[in-house]
Amino acid sequence: MHGLLGMAPNKVYCAVILLFFFWGILFFFFYEASVSNGNQKVELVVNASGGRQIPETFFGIFFEEINHAGAGGLWAELVSNRGFEAVRQNKSLNIHPWSLIGDESSIIISTDRSSCFKRNKIALRMEVLCDGDTCPVGGVGVYNPGFWGMNIKQGKIYKIVFYLRSLSSINISVSLTSSDGLRTLAFTNLIASARDVSNWTKMETLLEAEETNPNARLQLKTSKKGVMWIDQVSAIPLDTHKGHGFRNDLYEMIANIKPRFLRFPGGNFVGGDLLRNAFRWKDTVGPWEERPGHFNDAWNYWTDDGLGYFEFLQLSEDLGALPIWVFNNGMSNMGREKASNVSLFVQEALDGIEFAIGDPSSKWGSIRAAMGHPKPFDLKYVAVGNEECYSTEKNAYKENYPKFYNAIKRYYPNITVISNCDESVDQLDHPTDLYDFHIYTNANDLFSKAHQFDHTSRSGPKVFVSEYAVYGKDGGTGSLLAALGEAGFLVGLERNSDVVAMVCYAPLFVNVHDRSWNPDAIVFNSNQAYGTPSYWLQHFFTDTSGAMLLNTTLLTNSSTPILASAIAQQNSNDDRCFLKVKVVNFGSNKVNLKISVYGLESNSINSSRSTKTLLTSNNVMDENSFKEPNKVVPRSSPLENAGKDMEVVVSPHSVTSYDLMLDHNT
Repeated sequence: MHGLLGMAPNKVYCAVILLFFFWGILFFFFYEASVSNGNQKVELVVNASGGRQIPETFFGIFFEEINHAGAGGLWAELVSNRGFEAVRQNKSLNIHPWSLIGDESSIIISTDRSSCFKRNKIALRMEVLCDGDTCPVGGVGVYNPGFWGMNIKQGKIYKIVFYLRSLSSINISVSLTSSDGLRTLAFTNLIASARDVSNWTKMETLLEAEETNPNARLQLKTSKKGVMWIDQVSAIPLDTHKGHGFRNDLYEMIANIKPRFLRFPGGNFVGGDLLRNAFRWKDTVGPWEERPGHFNDAWNYWTDDGLGYFEFLQLSEDLGALPIWVFNNGMSNMGREKASNVSLFVQEALDGIEFAIGDPSSKWGSIRAAMGHPKPFDLKYVAVGNEECYSTEKNAYKENYPKFYNAIKRYYPNITVISNCDESVDQLDHPTDLYDFHIYTNANDLFSKAHQFDHTSRSGPKVFVSEYAVYGKDGGTGSLLAALGEAGFLVGLERNSDVVAMVCYAPLFVNVHDRSWNPDAIVFNSNQAYGTPSYWLQHFFTDTSGAMLLNTTLLTNSSTPILASAIAQQNSNDDRCFLKVKVVNFGSNKVNLKISVYGLESNSINSSRSTKTLLTSNNVMDENSFKEPNKVVPRSSPLENAGKDMEVVVSPHSVTSYDLMLDHNT
């Protein structure tokens, strides 16, 4: 060999170069042909013999009072501004959406501070000028259309409550009608003597609807001359979830993604643009009639706070999810305003914890018990504010934070405390158990963030990814493209679950009549709801919490944007084990994927019970809607070639789950 090379080195060298050149051309054309035909070949190697457990509380949900998510949404109260307390940004009183039935010649309405409720003194004064036959047919009064129409269903029963005081006897018609008031769906008359209503009196009745109307209203009318005052008007269906006040269809949609925790009540809602408009938990507990409500200036609408601190804790319990309470830390949004006495907010946080988990004989625990829940709630996590460490006043947050942390750890050492300073940006200079990470970006960037925490320190506090989503042009009002970017990110979080402790999407709900933020997971109006692709994507991760993350290796010689993970979990229905292999194809070409599973016994996979679930659509910008609620939803089918070694075709722009059911003895 040495002699040959010594005799003609240039010829041999050129021959080798030409050989590699022609081989390169052939490979190039073969590769280009495979790409153009969508035939990239990738192998995923799964080691089923071991792994590590993903935290039990890994996957959850985040509820913020945004987009009328609670008021006019999950909270089933039908009356908007039930206490006539609503104010706008300029502080002026506003009885909207209440409206007059009649005209100024027959009725005069106004408000005054004569209510019997100390924390919400405004009442509606109604002076009826006509009497009997001199009144318009049907009488005069006021009506409330609820939150863009009340959804009334035939056969359902609605509890109507209001408080009344009158200078004379009353005969009031209480009815649910069509939006124009011309068609009555349910009605009754309430009659009382002057003696019975001379002081504030609670009026209560049940109405059974004879017809269905998704755009109805509540009317209070009379044909009897006199002056009366009305306050705290409520209309709520009797069949809310467990009678706890949650709208059934919306509750079921969040229950179906099996969240292990519920972060609440915000978000920017917690701090308020002005501190006086912050969510203050003490104003949201006790009898609903005595809750003053407040202006949600972060998202520009009034809330009666019927969905208060107690109800959020109850919702967590109903869902089987751990509550994560985000409390106000004495700062408004973006640090624009700071409390002069932070110690008051520290005490408020301690009192809030006592309300949730204190003994029924304690000061605040006794109030919880009086509300019907003597047993403590399972509150284990609290977050000190929301995003203040991102603001220009981050130093103020860092100065105040230790006061909350030290006080909570002193009295409640087992409570997990969450800082909203992001240690992935700067090393924290204060102690914390978890730290917040929020990200809203385009689809391509979020997909690439699958590796965000690959090199994060494993020795410090763990990460709580408490807000993430694709938004902007890529997100639309809920596109497949958004879900694909989020899917890649979630696969990355799943694989980094040794340092990422929890994750939840945001925002959860949007009422179509108040799209303050797009996109969102669940879209609804008064009587309908559907999930966006981002909502349906979350179903691919309902089994992740507490599962065993298996070691996987993705072998590819192309630049195909594909990510994968594998978990082992037990089926909650029959306790049988299964392997779930999730594959995200962010690219526009199909991929031939070979899945090789090691560490299983022969014939251990039950092919007849193994399934494939696919989320995709014809166009990456496809969205669901009320007309087509199932346009982009996961679709399951039998996985006919299920086995330890199987070849599958991964659709372009898709998320696919291959669920391999194992035999009992595996």
